[in-house]
Amino acid sequence: MNAWEAILLGLVQGLTEFLPISSSAHLRIVGELMGGVDPGATFTAITQIGTEAAVLLYYRRTIRDICVAWFRALRGDHGRDLAARFGAHDPDARMAWYIALGSVPIVVLGLLFQDAIETSLRNLWITVAMLAGFGLLLAVADQVGARVRRLDQLTPRRAVLFGLAQALALVPGVSRSGGTITAGLFMGFTRKAAADYSFLLAVPAVLGSGFYQLGKAVSGDPAPGSAGALATVLATLVAFVVGYVVIIGFLKIVSTYSYRPFVYYRLVLAAVVVVLLLTGVLTPTGGHTV
Repeated sequence: MNAWEAILLGLVQGLTEFLPISSSAHLRIVGELMGGVDPGATFTAITQIGTEAAVLLYYRRTIRDICVAWFRALRGDHGRDLAARFGAHDPDARMAWYIALGSVPIVVLGLLFQDAIETSLRNLWITVAMLAGFGLLLAVADQVGARVRRLDQLTPRRAVLFGLAQALALVPGVSRSGGTITAGLFMGFTRKAAADYSFLLAVPAVLGSGFYQLGKAVSGDPAPGSAGALATVLATLVAFVVGYVVIIGFLKIVSTYSYRPFVYYRLVLAAVVVVLLLTGVLTPTGGHTV
């Protein structure tokens, strides 16, 4: 992978990570169109460090308040009883626990199905089904969701449901933001609240996955066809810059408009990929044996 290819994939990652259209699907498709091979789950995970750095920058005050409140609650500033330590008297401390609780499903499922995530689940026929299927689910959720709940109305049960929806994004084509936002809309949260929690919930999961894959890449031999270190770093930096701009624009859009354009885009992209697969331009396994 040369510098221009890395810049292009970083641009794709930054543009698509926070939109409900699946960044992993786009990297999978664009990567093969560029070089005839799937860039791989490792490259995808590492470049997501860049987009999550953009989340840390954009939500820096919110994340700071959550972390400080969590530490104070654990220290017993609001009481020594168990309820106080779990944030009974501080909504920011409760949010920290909800993010931790919501992160459990993706950690457990990610470890259990790691081999499939890196191989068979990257089959483009699966990606097509996920793009279309979850696009339709998003359309239904946006139509029937009450859109009245705020983030301070989170509960442990709702946090787990958000987390299960996020875990579905381990399959390319689902979309991390698309899955969690869809779940949030079905649970009656506003579009803005669902998007905000989606971004905050992704931070520990994505950074954990990214640094885990980075450690594996540094300590082991690179997989055949994988991107080199310099190309991955360059793509990650581009993803950070572009992702920050996208966050600002996306949150303004969802506060005013529906998700319908994203639904149409997912369905059109799924149809285009089907045509490319049937004509042999793309291969289901991206050049890898799965």
